[in-house]
Amino acid sequence: MRRLVLILLISLSAEGIAQETIASAEAEVKTTIQQFFTDFHAQDTVGLKQRVSDKILMQTLVPEANGKHHVAQVNFSVFAASIAGIPTTTTFREDILDYTIMIDGAMAHAWTPYRFYINDELSHCGVNSFTLVKEEETWMIAHIIDTRRKEDCE
Repeated sequence: MRRLVLILLISLSAEGIAQETIASAEAEVKTTIQQFFTDFHAQDTVGLKQRVSDKILMQTLVPEANGKHHVAQVNFSVFAASIAGIPTTTTFREDILDYTIMIDGAMAHAWTPYRFYINDELSHCGVNSFTLVKEEETWMIAHIIDTRRKEDCE
């Protein structure tokens, strides 16, 4: 009976540690994404580069007039240059509304609905889908794909 109780206590302890580890990893993933947006809003291209993998893939679903969509690929250097080139007279912000994060080992996925504002006016909304990989001890964004729409944003 003692062995059974000991095994049960060890199992519960290990489960608690595993849950703490998952919660810690989820917090790290969320922090990486939040830092990405902090750099994005500050137009800090050096900071942005520190949050992404060297092989980052950036894509967006572009709506077409016929109601369909096509996937457009965006080069990270072009993206960073376009962010840096936004005039100081233009304000922009992307509000992340929620985070759904899933992790398996060194890979994480985050689903983040958002609203995007230009000069404090709602421009569009959608969902970002981030894939992150743990490179050494740091979560890095390896893939971003998003949707963009102008309706049903509230």
